Amino acid sequence: MCEKFQIVGSLLRKNELLTYKKQIEQRDDITYPFYKDFEGYEQVELASIQEVVKKEIENNITVVTDGEHSKSLWHLDFAWGIEGFDRYIADHGYFFKDFDGNSHYETRKDIGLRITGELSGKNHHFIEIYKKLKKSAGDHQTKLCIPSPSHILGELSFSDNFGPAAFYKTKHELKQALAIAYTEFVEEFAAAGGEILQFDDCLWQLFADDNPNSPFTGEQINQEEVQALATEFIGINNQIIEVGHRLGLKMWTHNCRGNYDSRNMGGGSYIKIANLFLKQLNYDRFFLEWDDDRAGSIEALAVFKDKPNVEIVLGLLSSKTNTLDNEDRIIKMLDEASKIIDKDRLFISHQCGFASCDGGNELTEAEQWAKIQQGQQLALQYWS
Repeated sequence: MCEKFQIVGSLLRKNELLTYKKQIEQRDDITYPFYKDFEGYEQVELASIQEVVKKEIENNITVVTDGEHSKSLWHLDFAWGIEGFDRYIADHGYFFKDFDGNSHYETRKDIGLRITGELSGKNHHFIEIYKKLKKSAGDHQTKLCIPSPSHILGELSFSDNFGPAAFYKTKHELKQALAIAYTEFVEEFAAAGGEILQFDDCLWQLFADDNPNSPFTGEQINQEEVQALATEFIGINNQIIEVGHRLGLKMWTHNCRGNYDSRNMGGGSYIKIANLFLKQLNYDRFFLEWDDDRAGSIEALAVFKDKPNVEIVLGLLSSKTNTLDNEDRIIKMLDEASKIIDKDRLFISHQCGFASCDGGNELTEAEQWAKIQQGQQLALQYWS
């Protein structure tokens, strides 16, 4: 066991659970958490959570999750559980980059979010899921992963969820309501015995001017407006981070560039956004994706020199491949990172989970656990 190896959160789901998840994907006449719509689903989900928690403990994971087996997508299940949101099947899914680097790869389409009433984070289903996780994990440390407030705000900002015909007339009203809903949730999470809350976020790289896939790059873009949006995203996250800290929670974050069926959503280096998101966000621990060249120079870590209490998890391994990772590269990058940040503040992980959405990446469960064992051994080797 080595606490220096961490998992981001999600783990591959078995076919018995996926049978239900695939049915959910095809229907928008059902109500989250969908237990009343599918006989046997709740029991299968609970058994799957219990099994994956047992396997995490057997594989010496020090901070245990439910493998996100309670979710269909890494972020939208949380939104579906907030009162005032309605879920629907959209005209198209998200678009990722296919393996050739040029073609579009479309995701599932049940990604539509419509606000139909006042948002509230009270009595969220995730609290019941967390209680089940705590019970299954026993004395082991646990964490819950949810989308950052800024990520949900970002998705809503690119929709028609505020305006004259919408429930919230202005973006300011919407942002305030979302912050209240998150505050209510965080308070109930802490009351349920929550220890660690991890905000997952995929929007930072939109603000990197070396990201060719960002809508915010180009000569015609008003960069003052772009910077104002980044500041807005940082502000709402810090507002909720402060709530968590006040309640005694550890507040972590994970950032990546998309993870769906082993595909990514684009580029953008950390060096370009270091003075925004890495410097200004007040998290206790950052999980950062660094499994390939898109992340850019490890020198971006220098921004953490002035944040001595912050821990950094380097996502040097890949959850997208079915082969073991290049250990020489990982050790080399750890050596480079430890010249910038004290070795004791560093951890390693895979760049993202193995199944951010229900289908998971293109590898087997046995290959997943082999890659986790490799991570454990590398951590023991490097920090022993």
